[in-house]
This record gives sequence, C-alpha cells and structure tokens, in this order.
Amino acid sequence: MVWIQKTVTVRAPKRGCHLITDQLTKEIHNDLNRLKMGIAHFFIQHTSASLTINENYDRDVRLDMESSLNHLVPENQSYYRHTLEGSDDMPAHVKATLVGNSVSVPITDGKLNLGNWQGIWLCEHRNECSPRNIVITINGE
Repeated sequence: MVWIQKTVTVRAPKRGCHLITDQLTKEIHNDLNRLKMGIAHFFIQHTSASLTINENYDRDVRLDMESSLNHLVPENQSYYRHTLEGSDDMPAHVKATLVGNSVSVPITDGKLNLGNWQGIWLCEHRNECSPRNIVITINGE
C-alpha cells in the first residue's frame, strides 16, 4: 500500500470554469506510474473556488456553467451581509459550496480513470484570481 500527498498551486487565468486535468496529471505523473490501482483525491484549500468533474471537450460547457452559476447566485443582493471583500465574494462562497471542494478519481494501470469526456475543472468564482492550492492525496498499490 502506497500513500502519497502533495500540494500543487494552480492559477486560473480569470474567473470561470477551467479544465486543469493535464496540469494536475503532469504534477503526479511519476506517482501514478507506480500504481496498478488506487484512488487520487483532489482537495482545494479555498472557500471561493471549487473543483468538479465535467465535460472535457467542448469549451462552451464551461462557459455555460459559469453563466448558470452566475444566474443561480447573483452578485449585489440586498440579503448579503458579508460584503467587505467585494460584491463577488459572498456569491463565490455560495458557488463553492454548491459545486464542492473535492473530487476523487480512480487510478487504473498508472492513469487517472476518467470517462472519455470527463475532466477536472477548477471553478474560479472571484473576479480577482489568486493562486489556488490543491492537495492531492494518492492511495493505491
């Protein structure tokens, strides 16, 4: 049984949903190659960004997801009390809660076993992006 853990810093180019599968896989490539089977867990250490698994082919899906999240959780609402950090901050916390802070992916024969059209997304919910830390924990044999 092998346990590996590392933290990877990812920078979203702007607010929105960004496909980061290749960047994460590159960071853990040598670790994955050691395993016949296992699981990789990805956890983002932030409260205004999120991780999810979704469409990896058509960029329009990521754009539509950003639009949908903005429609579901609009900015500048009178019921928000937490407004000191800007009009996008409280909606970012709500979006991060809705989307989630972690994903787990099976490892098979040294590779992430995602579906044919699946990829890992970083959903950046703030207008001013900061680097985001993702803790990757790998377990397998």
